[in-house]
Amino acid sequence: MGEGGGSQRMLFFGEFHYKLDEKGRLPVPPHFRAPLQEGIVLAPGLDGCIDAYSNKEWEVFSSGIAAASTSPSKLRKLKRTMFGQAFPASIDGQGRISLPEPLRFYAGIKTDAVVVGVSDHLEIWSKSAWDSEKADDQAQVWQIMEGLEKR
Repeated sequence: MGEGGGSQRMLFFGEFHYKLDEKGRLPVPPHFRAPLQEGIVLAPGLDGCIDAYSNKEWEVFSSGIAAASTSPSKLRKLKRTMFGQAFPASIDGQGRISLPEPLRFYAGIKTDAVVVGVSDHLEIWSKSAWDSEKADDQAQVWQIMEGLEKR
C-alpha cells in the first residue's frame, strides 16, 4: 500500500476467470497485484475454495483466531487446519502465483479457476464449484439483504 497507508485497507471485489498453466500458476487480477506485492498467504477456505490473503490481512485474520473464545480442542483443530495447511506465495514477473498441489486438490481446481474478491481477501474456486456456489448465494442474498434492512 505504500508508506503512510496506515489503516487503509484494500477492498477486493469482482469475478475473474482464468486457466492455470501446466505448472499450476494462476494470474492475479492486475488491479490487485500492487496490494499483494508484499506477499500472499494461501489457505483452505471454509466453503471448498482457496483463500488468498495479503500478508497484512493474514495477520488480522490470525489475530482473530488467537482471540477466539472456544474450547482448547476446537482451537487446536482450527489452528491445524488454517495454519498447518497455509502456504506463502508471491507474484512472479508475469503477475502469477503458484497454487500448491494440496490446495488445488482441496478446491478441485484442475485447469479452470475463478478468482473472486470478497472484501478483505480473494477466494480461488474451481469453475464448476464457483458456478454452483454463486447460484446458491444469489438465491439467498435477497433474503439476507432484507433481513439486514430491518435492523
